[in-house]
Amino acid sequence: MQINAAPDQGRVRKSFTILLLILLAAIILGSVSGAVVIPVHQWWPVLTGGQGDETQLLRQIFLDIRLPRVVFGIVTGAALALSGVVMQALFRNPLAEPGLIGVSAGAALGAVSAIVLTAAGFWVVSFAAFAGSLLSTWLAYLVGRRYAGVAGLLLAGIAINAISGSLIGLLTYIATDTQLRDLTFWGMGSLASANWRTIGLLGPWALVICVLLCREWRALNALLLGEREVSHLGFSMKHLRRRLIVGIALLVGPLVAMTGGIGFVGLVVPHCLRMIMGANHRHLLPASMAGGALALVMADWLARVVVIPAELPIGLVTSLIGGPFFLWLLVKRNMR
Repeated sequence: MQINAAPDQGRVRKSFTILLLILLAAIILGSVSGAVVIPVHQWWPVLTGGQGDETQLLRQIFLDIRLPRVVFGIVTGAALALSGVVMQALFRNPLAEPGLIGVSAGAALGAVSAIVLTAAGFWVVSFAAFAGSLLSTWLAYLVGRRYAGVAGLLLAGIAINAISGSLIGLLTYIATDTQLRDLTFWGMGSLASANWRTIGLLGPWALVICVLLCREWRALNALLLGEREVSHLGFSMKHLRRRLIVGIALLVGPLVAMTGGIGFVGLVVPHCLRMIMGANHRHLLPASMAGGALALVMADWLARVVVIPAELPIGLVTSLIGGPFFLWLLVKRNMR
């Protein structure tokens, strides 16, 4: 991975401030827009608990449906983008993302197994997806650690992704029509399951792990120079790799288990912000968290307003926008 010249501190602060302001505007837009629009003159009564049937209805929509989705989108987007930054530094490749080590494939296999074999409810499916993500990541690390460097981990992740895909195909083949529908919608991703209980469980968990990963910014900067240089600078590559992989699995696994498949956030957002903020992870990590939160909040807003009163799966929105955008970035970079 090429290390870009670091921009000046003023430019970094200005870019980060603009990013946060845009995120604030996206939070407001996502909270008041949808199948039921909260008009501007109702914002203050809704926030303060004004009287009237219409105000109470809008307040219930805002507090119980819209705001939890926006908050959960912030948490999930920030976690996916942060994991993407860490993966790209670990593999020294801007095309790396959390699914490379089997997190997403393992979660999908766990969810599909629960849906087809047990016909279980939402929470059982989510738990099975989380267990599958941890198991696949553990297998990838167990196999990959026998080889020097991250190449073994990469190859193990590719193999586990292939095996998981085959097993998912087999389970899909024997699924009923109702189960196929559930499998399809889970795989497309959604924030519809967001509620304050879910946020209360996963929000603090994700925050703690994000803080721990952000504290590794010096080691991530050293990784850009190469694995040999990491040791020369006083970091243990073996222990560092273990901490990063475990952190990514524990961060992404529970969130993917709740949301389903959401692609390109951990791939596109870090890539874009690296061109603006530079490769210094002291700035890139928090900026990517804000950028990931912005990307997912806006994607969820689009998913809710494009086909009103229906709702698009958010994974389709991120793929339809992120795929062509990332292809354009690659073409532009190659032309340079």
